[in-house]
Amino acid sequence: MYGAETWTLRAVDQKYLENFEMLCWRSTEKISWTDHVRNEEVLLRVNEQRKILHEIRKRKANWIGHIVRRNCLLKQVIEGKVKGEMEVTRRQGRRCKKLLDDLKDRKGYSHLKGEALDRTMWRNRFGGGFGPVVGQNTE
Repeated sequence: MYGAETWTLRAVDQKYLENFEMLCWRSTEKISWTDHVRNEEVLLRVNEQRKILHEIRKRKANWIGHIVRRNCLLKQVIEGKVKGEMEVTRRQGRRCKKLLDDLKDRKGYSHLKGEALDRTMWRNRFGGGFGPVVGQNTE
């Protein structure tokens, strides 16, 4: 999970992560693959839900929120505002998945950016749970 906030997750990657998570749960319960136990039953035995993809999306959202609130080169790169002199030729195949594609919903990046600038709304949406904001005194 190190650096998961910068991963670009494709459908294949998500499938591999879910399979790995189930493999870990099965190994903790010592369930062999020959036992033919369904994934739902394994999750009931360990009293858990699938969390790995949710955790990656939460980390990515927190990281993007942090970057959007700053004024730095990385923000410009993410927003695509860096100009370059690159000759574009005809590309074949499927378009490459970008960093923000799995965070964007129907509202788009501008709405996501607006929410990130309002820190309380951002934490309510993505479950900040990281303690008080720096600068608040709890006395």
